[in-house]
Amino acid sequence: MTATTVNAAPSAAELDKLGKDLTPVGAEKAGNKDNSIPAWGGATDKPQGNWTWGQYRGDFSKHKNEKPLFVIDASNVDKYADKLSPGQIAMLKQMKGYQMAVYPSHRDCSYPDFVLANTKSGAAKSKIAADGWSLEDANLPGVPFPVPQAGIEVIWNYLMRYQGVGVEWQSARTTVSPRPGSTGAIAGRFEQSTFYPWGKKGTTTPSQVKGVQQGFFYGFKEPTALAGQNMIQTYFVNKDSETFGYFTGQRRVRRLPNYSYDTPIIGFENQFPNDSIQMLYGNPDRFNWKIVGKKEMFIQYNNFGVVKVDAPLQGTDKPFIDNDLRRYELHRVWVVEGTVKEGVRHSAAKKTFYFDEDSWLVVNSEDYDNQGKLWRHKEAGIYPAWEIGACSNTGTYAMYDFASGRYVTDSNVTGGGKDIRYFVEAEGNPRMKEDFYTAENLRAISDR
Repeated sequence: MTATTVNAAPSAAELDKLGKDLTPVGAEKAGNKDNSIPAWGGATDKPQGNWTWGQYRGDFSKHKNEKPLFVIDASNVDKYADKLSPGQIAMLKQMKGYQMAVYPSHRDCSYPDFVLANTKSGAAKSKIAADGWSLEDANLPGVPFPVPQAGIEVIWNYLMRYQGVGVEWQSARTTVSPRPGSTGAIAGRFEQSTFYPWGKKGTTTPSQVKGVQQGFFYGFKEPTALAGQNMIQTYFVNKDSETFGYFTGQRRVRRLPNYSYDTPIIGFENQFPNDSIQMLYGNPDRFNWKIVGKKEMFIQYNNFGVVKVDAPLQGTDKPFIDNDLRRYELHRVWVVEGTVKEGVRHSAAKKTFYFDEDSWLVVNSEDYDNQGKLWRHKEAGIYPAWEIGACSNTGTYAMYDFASGRYVTDSNVTGGGKDIRYFVEAEGNPRMKEDFYTAENLRAISDR
């Protein structure tokens, strides 16, 4: 793969704006001209009352009693087109009954003080390697590039987002809607965890954790044909991921050397590529990334519907996630476009991602096919994860395929799942330790 030039560092004058005109992580502090986007709030929202894990987060939101300002649907989509993505416009025009209820905007996303301190101290030292894509240095946990000079830097801001030392889904689903005209939906139930060895309090560089970006565990509970099938993956900031799978029929662990990028995830009829997990996953080295700019856009924000476990199961009997589980607000986003590098294979010729300016979380994306036609629209919702003092987008998210007429949901806790759990420290949880994410441990936990 051809190396590209190393990205230029931001100037001292640009970095000096952090904490002044810009927030500590690089967003514009000020609101927009008509204040439909307010000034930055200064801290992550806190629960109202004595919330504890397992209780529905939305019941403790200070915005829970707000009413929509207006609703966008097929009848008025053109009026708001300048604040929508192509994927959103396609959904509104093509999906009968699809709506976007828009609420007052609140900029309640920030990070803990130690994450902000690492962002400040590391802003001038964070570096993309000479290969043009891997992360060579950064102070973590923190935002590596709060004043990004290139698209690849924005990508790493998301991949290294602070989510504590790890996240656990004790019971969630991946669903695939039926083929058009059919009733055969897929609804696989799983347990899942991610581990970020650099996410603990203090300051850690990539080299201190051997370049590990994250460990990932996925274990099927349903359907019966896949129950007991487990997978462990390790992702790195500077080399290919490593994947090991345990298959119940063979009762052994196998290495899966090509289980990455757009390789479909096992069990979902080729509808779910690996690199669409949590909107954007794995190495970003197959694309050339550029910053298109910033725009005001309606995105899912303060949206606790994505973790509403007692909502009806989404993704099995309707063509989209229920309208009342999606709350939209107007925010500024970074727009980053990726085009496949010459001589490299990927099923999507181009991808566009939209990153919330306050959290660097991906909220929307689009895939385009080799003819330049819009192929997929993906959408996630942001909400404050109070345990870690930061926002997250790891709740139920959706990927709509305009070619097949089907859609995927993942991290889906609706329909009786369990709330997602975030860990500031390991807290005695074996999954929040590096030695859990090994082939040897996969064999041990799978043979029980």
